[in-house]
Amino acid sequence: MAIPLAGIALAAHTDQIALSVGTLVAFVGIWWVIGRVGEWLRDEFDLQFIDLLLGLLLLCLAITEIGALIYIWGLQSTLVAVIERFGDPLALGAKGFVSLAIVVLSYVGTGVVKRAVENASKRRDGVSDHEAEIAYRIAQLGIYLAGVLALLGLWEIDLSGLLIGAGFLGIVLGMAARQTLGAVLAGFVLMFARPFEIGDWVQVGDNEGIVTEISIVNTRIQTFDGEYVMLPNDYVGSEEVVNRSRKGRLRLHVAVGVDYDADVDRAVEIAEETMGDLEEILSVPRPQAVLTEFGDSAVTIDLRFWIDKPSARRKWRAHSAVISAVHEAFAEHDVKIPYPQRELSARPETDGFRVRDDANEATATDATTTPDESTAGGGDGDDSHEVRASDEADTDADDADADSVDESDADAEDDDNADTEEEEEQ
Repeated sequence: MAIPLAGIALAAHTDQIALSVGTLVAFVGIWWVIGRVGEWLRDEFDLQFIDLLLGLLLLCLAITEIGALIYIWGLQSTLVAVIERFGDPLALGAKGFVSLAIVVLSYVGTGVVKRAVENASKRRDGVSDHEAEIAYRIAQLGIYLAGVLALLGLWEIDLSGLLIGAGFLGIVLGMAARQTLGAVLAGFVLMFARPFEIGDWVQVGDNEGIVTEISIVNTRIQTFDGEYVMLPNDYVGSEEVVNRSRKGRLRLHVAVGVDYDADVDRAVEIAEETMGDLEEILSVPRPQAVLTEFGDSAVTIDLRFWIDKPSARRKWRAHSAVISAVHEAFAEHDVKIPYPQRELSARPETDGFRVRDDANEATATDATTTPDESTAGGGDGDDSHEVRASDEADTDADDADADSVDESDADAEDDDNADTEEEEEQ
């Protein structure tokens, strides 16, 4: 029974369904035509208010379609009854119309802002596509936020509780994502400061390579080893950034040493002439060879030269060409590039230190003995033997004196004993 009843219901509303489908098809067709006409007008006249005009036309078209559907299905009384539950139908209708207008204008406004940003980026060479995209996203977010606040205010929605909750949520998110927020803020700073752009050869801290992507949160660099390095923007902002390709040319250095016996002025002249004939480096500014320092085994010459359109490949190609050409030129003109040299020599140690005995009498003593003195057969060696012999003789003499003192003491005791015995006999 359900299927026949459904079929009867559909048959009863056949005219209404056909009219609804027809109005919807017409609505989609007109929408498509307006869109194509709008694109043609943008390309021909490049006027920013075209998007606004098209938006108003589409808004009117949408309201007309909704009214047509309500009339076809006879929902006027039902719609009025529903609206009366919430208030005055005229006031609610006005608010609904204004709300729809706010939504459409917000959407159209983002398109207008996008066109304005694109035109500004085309007129100014200093604005990159990445910066234009970021500016458009920020403006889009601001327009949508303003539209939402307008709708909430129009419908008199109390936002006090929502704002309090948002405040606490903001504090929690700020504490949890402080590093991410720092990277986002640093991304905006990099966007306006523009220390580098996509395709530049940069060095950030210990990371060196080509910039391939710049976002609000991080920057991606491709190293010369084929690795991709993601650098947070707060790290990029806190480190020293060296842009090697910003000016379109770069000066390089190569150090070479020549022998102290060589004619350094002639070596400088040969090096400059050799570098001037190389195709891998620029002739203007002209390459230079400058004497920089006295090295351990050579006089150092700093070879300075420039390359255009700096890249790692051009840098190392120029390095190799300069080193090879200067080496051949020096060999051809007998300019010696010496090996590191060291000279080792012994220094005689003749001074010693003095030691005082208990009687505060100074005695000279040789504290250090050189290897030559310890191995030589005469001179100082004989003196040391004589000193030891004299010390032994003095010791023997002291022992003999002690023995003679002991013997004299023993004789004196015998004489005393003899005298005592004589006195007793008397």
